Amino acid sequence: MLPMVRSHQQYQSFVEQQLRIHYGNGSLLFVAKDWSLVKKFWITDLSCTFRLLEGAFSCRGPRSIDPADLLRSYLLMLQVGEPSITEWVNQLHRCPLYAILSGFEYGKTPGVGTFYHFFKRLWSHTSANLSPKLRLNRKKVKGGKKGEKAPTKAYSKIANLMAQLQKRSVTKPQPFDRLLVLFQQQFLTVSATLGLLGDTNALSIAGDGMPLQTATQVRSRRLCNCRELGIKPCRCYRIYSQPDCDMGWDSYRNRYFFGYHLYTFVAADSPYDLPLYPRLQRASRHDATSWVVSAREFVERFREYTWDKAILDAAHDALPIYQYLLSRKVKPFIDLNLRSTGSKGVRKDDITFSPTGVPFCKKGLEMKDRGYDYTRGRRKYYCPLVVKGVVTCDTPCSDSPYGRCVHTYTKHNPRLFPPVARNSNEWNDVYKRRTTCERSNKRAKEDFLLEAAKHRSTMMWTVRIYGIAMCQHMDAWYQESNLDLSSILLSA
Repeated sequence: MLPMVRSHQQYQSFVEQQLRIHYGNGSLLFVAKDWSLVKKFWITDLSCTFRLLEGAFSCRGPRSIDPADLLRSYLLMLQVGEPSITEWVNQLHRCPLYAILSGFEYGKTPGVGTFYHFFKRLWSHTSANLSPKLRLNRKKVKGGKKGEKAPTKAYSKIANLMAQLQKRSVTKPQPFDRLLVLFQQQFLTVSATLGLLGDTNALSIAGDGMPLQTATQVRSRRLCNCRELGIKPCRCYRIYSQPDCDMGWDSYRNRYFFGYHLYTFVAADSPYDLPLYPRLQRASRHDATSWVVSAREFVERFREYTWDKAILDAAHDALPIYQYLLSRKVKPFIDLNLRSTGSKGVRKDDITFSPTGVPFCKKGLEMKDRGYDYTRGRRKYYCPLVVKGVVTCDTPCSDSPYGRCVHTYTKHNPRLFPPVARNSNEWNDVYKRRTTCERSNKRAKEDFLLEAAKHRSTMMWTVRIYGIAMCQHMDAWYQESNLDLSSILLSA
């Protein structure tokens, strides 16, 4: 049967009533951390959860638990730093506060199976993984140097991937779409209303990936006898317990890892570094490839937002990415990767350009920037030795009293000649917000213990990632709220 659904006001009344019953006589003896948890869930309205998941419920059978309570309990589990569902069920039995904040009566809390059944409702795929467990053994990816960005994937591969995605009139449905709808309707919309995402009509988005290690080694079972026959390496079929994971290279820690590549879009203008769109990829995927997939899906799934700026690191320094962004009228702020081709030796007639796209005069000096003409899509540079309209060069390269001028057109090379010049004040002011991705990733990985879970399926890792993203938004609401909850609950 369908669950009995409560409004958020009814949930608040339930919490107030139960706290008075279990913590007695109008005096609540909580520590500061307990009060912060009470306040976070007091201001978080999850009453629309059943409406957004109604298609996943049946009218027959025993009455279901309100999915808002299960979602609220799972978010509370993440807030207190408990990685195990089984241990969390035990804590609900031991601690009245956790049961009450979840929305359950103390002593009538759900079991482990109820939580996992709820997670399956959030996942619109017949299997908990996307790939079959029986597959060929893969080669290990080639590593790089510590702390150094990997060379950007071949431009042709990125361009071909973009062309394939552009041919699709409609974005392919994903198993996590229900989770995404919950995240959009009950968290992103609230944060946008509070102004915590910046201007949604001119959104600045920073993107970056991070390694997500799920095991210390590849977990697979051999089906052949190649080892006994002395055949090495073996490329035969094996059964993998985590078929969607593979080996990747962590350049920061200078080691291989087994797991996923988590790529996240973050609102760069957000004062709380709030995530917009987390996406799990294979660990072997490059940042540029992950960005292409995420950008295509983001544009289709977030039509109510207008994308104005893309802030990316040097791993995304590929010409097809610039061309795609400019075709959508998005300003690219992408650092140059000097290991990629095209950064040196660029010439136009007798003018040589620096790796950042600034022309040199014949004396080897960088020419002065005169500004960008958006109507013509070009930037103007003039002689660096012109002082108050007078050429002071002893060997001028032009008869004009203004000195020689050079125009660089974005359409000729958007990688070297972007609309906003590198090293300009505007560029520096915008690009310094790229670190918002690193702070958001740090919160997920260290504050919410992302890798502490022992999940073995893409479904559970996706649920955990979106749950952590929801908690980050809840924490931002908590910081913005000036509600004095103690006076409400302690009043007679």
